[in-house]
Amino acid sequence: MRLRSLLPLLAGAVCVMQVANAQVPGEQAPVASGDNADLIKRGAYVAILGDCEACHTAHDGKFLAGGLALQSPLGAIYSTNITPDRDTGIGTWTYNDFARLMRRGIRKDGSSVYPAMPYPSYSKMTDEDLRALYAYLTKGVAPVSLKNRAPDIPWPLSMRWPLAIWRLIYASGPASASATSSHEQTRDALVERGRYLVEGPGHCGSCHTPRNIALAETAQTAAEGSKYLSGGFIVDNWVAPSLRSDDAGGLADWTDEDIVAFLKTGRNRHGATFGAMNGVVVHSTAQTEDRDLAAIAAFLKTLGPPPGVPARMFRYDDSVSRQLFAGETPTNSARIYVDRCAACHRTDGRGYAGVFPPLAGNPVLQGPDATSVAHIILTGGRLPGVADAPSSLVMGSYRDVLDDQQIADLVTFLGQSWGNRGAAVTASQVAKIRLATKGQKMPAGE
Repeated sequence: MRLRSLLPLLAGAVCVMQVANAQVPGEQAPVASGDNADLIKRGAYVAILGDCEACHTAHDGKFLAGGLALQSPLGAIYSTNITPDRDTGIGTWTYNDFARLMRRGIRKDGSSVYPAMPYPSYSKMTDEDLRALYAYLTKGVAPVSLKNRAPDIPWPLSMRWPLAIWRLIYASGPASASATSSHEQTRDALVERGRYLVEGPGHCGSCHTPRNIALAETAQTAAEGSKYLSGGFIVDNWVAPSLRSDDAGGLADWTDEDIVAFLKTGRNRHGATFGAMNGVVVHSTAQTEDRDLAAIAAFLKTLGPPPGVPARMFRYDDSVSRQLFAGETPTNSARIYVDRCAACHRTDGRGYAGVFPPLAGNPVLQGPDATSVAHIILTGGRLPGVADAPSSLVMGSYRDVLDDQQIADLVTFLGQSWGNRGAAVTASQVAKIRLATKGQKMPAGE
């Protein structure tokens, strides 16, 4: 058994059981009885900012009725029903019940939720946004009768009481938060609004920040250090890249406009969304107001590189391009690329803007872990269509076309051509990813 699996239990050995039922100061005020359409409308937008649908709506399931499997190192955790159904949802929850969950990770019955629910981030949300979200979920969403599914985590790891200690150590967020304005136009105000959206409702750190042995984020805010949003956490066999301005798959080459374009359409001149990020774009960022997208971009561009990683811009190297254009394919990986990839991504690796993403300079091909690249070759990918970019483009799976060694050679070729500085991959590494993604719906995507 892994130490990371045992740690919550070891910590729980000193648990004070009353903690689970402790009331949180500042959360007693209910939503005013005169809830109106404006409050519910505001709450619907907060739900978009918080990306509630991506986790709480199962594939082909009812809206916000839960049931989506979220893979953790301990086993599958299933999202819960957050519709206002009185028997299986949150229809009997008071605002205090709701706020205690969002700020402390404590359910109505006093038990703790697994930190797959990003309440450490949601605890930073303003009281105004929480009240609006509560109004929307309880009065603006259709109730659905669907029982919550127990997690597929074996006993004794499935016990919830040790999570109270985890919460005390890693998630002691504020009891309330002050409002942030999205209307001020100064750069400083824009950055602060973006900080709130990224660190709070957007919970970007849940995927893009590395985690420690207890599966807690190594930093929950930018103020806590440069590990925040430095990438590296693997979610469902996708590696979340760095969102800092670094040279290992980060945003050093991206302008504010590039970031906004990616969040709004799922694509820009540097790359395109795939895998787990598809749902974020479809359900959240593509529906986010332009001024809030600009705020997110402004904040992200304030983040420097992590320790030891240079903030260096990508420099294109045309040697491979000239070789392939001349019909020279001296290696097996070069031949595979020309046969299978070049028609869409071109021999120069630059793709076709807004249609087939570039490989040259793509942040996913700069980092030390090429899991995502091997994953997308194995399972295929889908670029989702959204309002501002309605074309939904598909890349087919090569699972039954290329063997492990061929995929390893191809991934290594992509990561080390055109000036990319990505990691080499072995056939054994590909074999593990092949096994882990067996049975996954293809092409992968939202």
